[in-house]
Amino acid sequence: MSSRESGQREMILEVATRLFAALGYDGTSTRQIAEAVGLNVATVSYHVGSKRELYLAVMERAFRGFADEMEDATRELTAAPGEAKVVALHRLLDRYIDFCAEHPEFPALWMHRWLADATDVAGLEPVYVQPLAQSVIDSIAPLNVGDADMDFTVISMIWCIHSFVQSGVYDKSGERQGPENPRALARFRAHMHTMIHRTLGLPGEPPRV
Repeated sequence: MSSRESGQREMILEVATRLFAALGYDGTSTRQIAEAVGLNVATVSYHVGSKRELYLAVMERAFRGFADEMEDATRELTAAPGEAKVVALHRLLDRYIDFCAEHPEFPALWMHRWLADATDVAGLEPVYVQPLAQSVIDSIAPLNVGDADMDFTVISMIWCIHSFVQSGVYDKSGERQGPENPRALARFRAHMHTMIHRTLGLPGEPPRV
């Protein structure tokens, strides 16, 4: 593949990621992607194949960076000795929040799927979501000094973070405040740290990380 072809393919993937994140798989057509890129449909198909193949490439590409971040955080948590595990837990939470805030297309793509988008494209969750989620569950479980359900604890963390990044919260005037608002992001971050800390029954206040 020439550098020109490689550049065109990367551009198609970037545009498709934005459109799938905004409109969902079902709401996005190959023609829309082609028009947004400035190419014809045949050229898009040449570079990435069918719409389904393009979607699979987008999801794999979007997940790769996130997986690297979380795998590094879980390794740090697993290796941390004694009380340092609590700090590593909260650092993992921060890294999840920061990644999603910096890459909002990632939670958007998965939120669409979880709300019944792309139901004809099966098999992504067992490949991407479940193994990584189980790794996070396994790394956090030793800190569970209460009787928290670890599956639901991690799922709740995921849904809260994805929902905040996508929808934000409404202030007293009814204005949406999302991660682009530093004060709203700081409040959300503090809330998540407190929620996870107390759900696991950890003593004291969440550490500053």
